Amino acid sequence: MVTTTDAFTDYLQKEKKYSPHTVNAYLNDITNFQSFNKIHFDQDNIERVNYSQIRTWIVSLVDDGMSNVSVNRKISSLKAFYKFLLKTKQIEVNPLLKHKALKISKKLQIPFSEKEVAEVLIGMKNPSGFEEVRNKLIIDLFYTSGVRRAELIHLKAIDVDLSNNTIKVLGKRNKERILPILPIIKEQFSFYINERSSLECIKDEEFLFLTKKGLKLNDSFVYRLINSYFSAVSEKVKKSPHILRHTFATHLLNNGADLNSVKELLGHSSLASTQIYTHSSLSELKKVYEDAHPRNK
Repeated sequence: MVTTTDAFTDYLQKEKKYSPHTVNAYLNDITNFQSFNKIHFDQDNIERVNYSQIRTWIVSLVDDGMSNVSVNRKISSLKAFYKFLLKTKQIEVNPLLKHKALKISKKLQIPFSEKEVAEVLIGMKNPSGFEEVRNKLIIDLFYTSGVRRAELIHLKAIDVDLSNNTIKVLGKRNKERILPILPIIKEQFSFYINERSSLECIKDEEFLFLTKKGLKLNDSFVYRLINSYFSAVSEKVKKSPHILRHTFATHLLNNGADLNSVKELLGHSSLASTQIYTHSSLSELKKVYEDAHPRNK
């Protein structure tokens, strides 16, 4: 017998085409709410809850110290679940119909400067051995393509087309995009592929980036790698793959790239997502404005 949860899982995987990681996150959030509802309201069937019950859960999450960002993500999972129930005519009213997301303070994402990136890459100028060659390519690929951490980790060897200087990236919701690679990166790919082929054992053959044991990289490995190299040149609080992606977009905009082009490179579905990077270009814009306006002579 197919349960509501099974049907919802099938819907997320096949119709929405969400990644396994996203599907698991949705299901965990729903299970957590189900457990809360059972304990506090002695009710197993969350298909029949009202907003007051959900609101009690939200308050408990906040009281437990959970950030508004995390709470909103959990509510997004519930919203998707109740929309599915509405769509499949299992409920008549969505209990979250009038819910408003918790307010989130916008934290300024400070990109690395061109000088900081240059210092890291100069320090890696002559890499030797598998790990050094791999690390340099990873940092350079983040900076010259703007790929997400998950996109880099899941990049497959067959996705690299050195004859056309492109890579094929599988982004959010399984959307593919083709990205150009610079000639200097093409050369690094060749070095890395050569070093990779010399590994004694390769277990995750299909994936491009591997550990020295031949295994696919994971999120924490890539985070530590970026943090380690940039901690040597930067005092910024956040030194992560996402900041390097942010840096890619900011430096392109600072050097004259148009917003639409950056949007396509980043794999954003709308310009609104890309516009968050424009604030970082205001300092550059201000400098051009002050240098060019006759009233500032």
